[in-house]
Amino acid sequence: MRHLGITAIGAPGHTPGHTSFVVASGPDRLLVQFDVTNHPALFVRNPDWTAVFDLDGPMAIETRHKLYDMAVAEKALIAGFHYPFPSLAHAEKDGTGYRLVPIAWNPGI
Repeated sequence: MRHLGITAIGAPGHTPGHTSFVVASGPDRLLVQFDVTNHPALFVRNPDWTAVFDLDGPMAIETRHKLYDMAVAEKALIAGFHYPFPSLAHAEKDGTGYRLVPIAWNPGI
């Protein structure tokens, strides 16, 4: 049976009520996350860091770990706002943080 759909996932910390989404088609998953990692080069690699623009720092840390652990476990593609163009990557666990593996841009798609 193929699973299709969009699931909202609470992603508070940056702002109250912040939401991410998982778009599913069969075994494929796309995590659409917004300001979970405002500066991915810093906050993906160091998810336990916070910045002044995270309104609830401890909650932002918890959310980053929850979403990136899920993305790693499900081998989900991530669409990240503030990610370098083309804003798509996979995540891998890297010590206490994560590492983004960007998707190469292919203008022929």
